[in-house]
Parts: sequence; structure tokens; C-alpha cells
Amino acid sequence: MGKPSYKVSGFGTTKYGEKARKFTLNGAGGVVLEVTDYGGKVVRLFTPDRKGKLKDVVVGFDSPAGWDNGDPYWGAIIGRYGNRIAKGEFKLDGKTIKLPALNNAPAGIGCNLHGGARGWNDYVWGAEPFVKGDSVGVVFTHVSPDGDEGFPGRVEVKVTYTLTAKNVWRVDYEAVPDKTTPINMTQHVYFNFKGEAGGTIEDHVLKIAASKVTPTDAGQIPTGKIAKVDGSPFDFRKGMRIGERINEPNEQLDIGRGYDHNWVLDKGEMALGAKARGKMNFAAELSCPLNGRFVKVYTTEPCLQVYTANWADWNQTAKGGEHLSFRCGCALETQHAPDSPNKPKWPTTFVKAGETYKSATEFRFGAK
Repeated sequence: MGKPSYKVSGFGTTKYGEKARKFTLNGAGGVVLEVTDYGGKVVRLFTPDRKGKLKDVVVGFDSPAGWDNGDPYWGAIIGRYGNRIAKGEFKLDGKTIKLPALNNAPAGIGCNLHGGARGWNDYVWGAEPFVKGDSVGVVFTHVSPDGDEGFPGRVEVKVTYTLTAKNVWRVDYEAVPDKTTPINMTQHVYFNFKGEAGGTIEDHVLKIAASKVTPTDAGQIPTGKIAKVDGSPFDFRKGMRIGERINEPNEQLDIGRGYDHNWVLDKGEMALGAKARGKMNFAAELSCPLNGRFVKVYTTEPCLQVYTANWADWNQTAKGGEHLSFRCGCALETQHAPDSPNKPKWPTTFVKAGETYKSATEFRFGAK
């Protein structure tokens, strides 16, 4: 076991004219995590295979331009509201709050996605690296003004990345608004344990601790129903190759060109009620049989959005000039259910003035 350490370097300038930095975190357990203060984005993540060989296992870019000229969400902190809000609106204290409603493929139905046209992923955050005991990390801070992308309230945000000696990457989220506002934060990292240029993740095995999902309409907005996964392509309770049933004729799979859905975690608040709120539970495991690499995801959140990069077939290149291909990564986004502000029976995402929003997720890496 080595000593934890970090290195800080320049990372270029964003399209908004903000200078970014990169933080290389060398964990005592061997995992290396490179992140930037530009939206807390993950640039590289090196984990060992069953032979101890390190490889970069996330999709990222060599400079801010990679995100600025394509999908901006790869590996980023997502906020103020992760996922979709139907029609870009919700009601609060009897008033309808209007947000930017961007067209959402494939149906061209408007929604607010990941916080709007410029979400929190598109800002350079304050960042302070640290070494504490046998852990290393970065504390990111940001202030979102009242009216930011249409959302009410000024919000002070803190996100802490911690890399432990046991090869756990922990993400702690905190946010305090001065007006009631919806908050639903997540991390949008994409894994491919064969390496960023390893091709499809359809051969990866996914296990999800969820017996229910929330079906969507053609615009990928939850209908409000909660459906059992029994007998469907969405039953990952015992573990299944991602590609085993992803191409079956299925209305829900057709909408997202594959998996881009919200699972209701069996031990989370949405399944068990308030007694489960804030408890850290197992959510999912993603593994690669070829080399043994895996990640186990634990979270205090009630749901998990799984997205298999079904739209990543445009002409965009990642680190080293590698072309981003169809289903080149798998995102495991811990969060509250999409469109929760418009689903009053679901666990609330509204945070009152002066209250502290807290959430935590752990990505526990290993090989077998």
C-alpha cells in the first residue's frame, strides 16, 4: 500500500472563458483518479484487473473542448436537477415555475434535462485538494444564483470526492438553498472496464438491487406507474449481461435505443418509505468477465438511472483521438426518480429554505 498524494495541473480554458485545473489523485490502494474543477468531471480513472494491471476505465476528454463540442455530461457533477422534468415546469406554492424546456430525442417532447441549458456541470467550481489519513480527495464548491436556469433560490453547493485506501471513490453532496427549490444531484461517470477504447459494454455483467422500474412515455418522462421487472429485460436482480436482452422487441427499450431507465432500489426510500431515508445501501454491481474488473455501487439515494450510451454514435473523439462508439460506456446514476417535482406521491426533491440537502454514493472498485 502506497501513500495517498495529489498533483494539480492546468487543464485549458472552457468555452465560457474560465480556466480549468486538473487534479490527479493517487490513492493508497492503487486506484488513480483524475478530475477537473470544470464541473467535477472525471478525466481518467485507473483501476487494476485480476492481474493487477492498471487501465483507464472511464470515458473522458483531454481538454474542456471535448465536452464543449459534444455531450457535456460525461463524468460530470449534475445539478441543480439531475434527469428530466416534464415540459420544463413544476408547481411550487401554487405557482407554476417555468424552466428551459429543451427538445428531448427521440420524440421531440420538451423537458428540462440535467439542470437546463447551462447546468452545474458547465461551471468551473472552487476546488481544494486534500490528504487526510490514508485518503486523498478534492472539495468542490459552487454558488448557484436565484433564478439560475429558471430555478428559484440561491444555492450553496459542496461536493467532496474522496479516494480511500480500499479503492473506494466516495462522492458526498451537500446543498443549502435560501428558497424552496428542487435539488437532485448525481455523478454521470461512464464505465468501460475494457478501457475507454474497448468498444461496447454489452459484454459487461450488471446486477441491480431493484425489483421495480418506472416506465416512461415517448419523451422518456416517467408515466407515474411503477412496474415489476419480473420476466422482463429489466430484471437484473441476479446479474445479467447488458447485451443479453437489450435488443429485444420492447417498447421501453425502443424509446431509449436500449437502457436509459430508472430502477427503484429495493432498500431505498421510494420502496420502503421514510424509514429508509439516508441509509447507505447496495445499489448495483458492474463487472467485466474478460479482466475481472468491477465496481459495486452503494448509495443513500432511492433510485438508480442506468444509461448504456445508446446515443454515443456521433462523430466525437475522446482521449487519445479514440472515437466514441455506440454503447461505449455504462452510467450508473444514483438519484431520485426523474420528474419527481411533478409526482407528489414519490419521495420529494424539494429542499426548503435553510435546510441541507445531503446525499452520498460510493463506487467500490476491485477485481475477481
